[in-house]
Amino acid sequence: MRLRRKPANKPIMHSATDELPILPADLVEGLIAAALAEDWQTRGDVTSQAVIPDTAQAHAVIRARENGVLAGLDLAKAAFLAHASGLKVTPHKTDSEALSPGDDVATIEGPARALLAAERVALNYLGHLSGIASMTARLVARVAHTQAKICDTRKTTPGLRAVEKYAVRAGGGANHRFGLYDALLIKDNHIAVAGGITAALDAAHAKADGLPIEIEVDTLDQFEEALAAGAKIVLLDNMTPATLSEAVAINQGRAVLEASGRVSEDTVVGIAESGVDYISVGALTHSALTLDLGLDIDIS
Repeated sequence: MRLRRKPANKPIMHSATDELPILPADLVEGLIAAALAEDWQTRGDVTSQAVIPDTAQAHAVIRARENGVLAGLDLAKAAFLAHASGLKVTPHKTDSEALSPGDDVATIEGPARALLAAERVALNYLGHLSGIASMTARLVARVAHTQAKICDTRKTTPGLRAVEKYAVRAGGGANHRFGLYDALLIKDNHIAVAGGITAALDAAHAKADGLPIEIEVDTLDQFEEALAAGAKIVLLDNMTPATLSEAVAINQGRAVLEASGRVSEDTVVGIAESGVDYISVGALTHSALTLDLGLDIDIS
């Protein structure tokens, strides 16, 4: 398996290197163990146990049924190999690779009961993460003529943040912060409690201990105050492309600019053409449709 023990959640904001990170083995193994335990409980696949002889062997192929981008192959492979199943998995594609209908993704051979017991968990992860990668890739392609980079948010499925953000990277996007621990993002509620933009930034600069500091603003007046207070990363929230263009002109390269709010395949081009550096899209991880991948089996 293409797995090494390397942290997937380095404390960085806006990571956009071309290299796809490697999912650590303990993360993959833990997710697969939890998913199989949920599906099997203490009795396992009672249907296969009832209707398939324990000596039956099978040959199966995972195939794409629509266009997309692959992500999650390591998780799918781990599901089939869990618990010394005796299965052999041969990948035909790699994560971040484009898929067309009919493309073979992987071949699985071995005990039929083990294959069927892991099928749904494998396809659930593969379809979900490939859906995220595919949506990301579509947005990345739409803004390729601009400097803007597409990035994710913390709007992820609890427990799956690392692999969902991995899928964003597989689709060509960038990762925003991974959690509340690796960067400061001062949002409107922080500002309200802290006593204003300048007060919030002053406090953050005094206590950030080297972590990145970003502040959210809703208006150009707030933006100018943030710049005057020394902001180096500014989130421009729910602004029109015209207002974003004004912010870019005011900025004159002083701060990294991120746009967010109501981003879709229809709106992303206008947002990107404003000149912002990043466009954060919560929908990548909370609304991407599962990519249609199927497993076709032949009994040998």
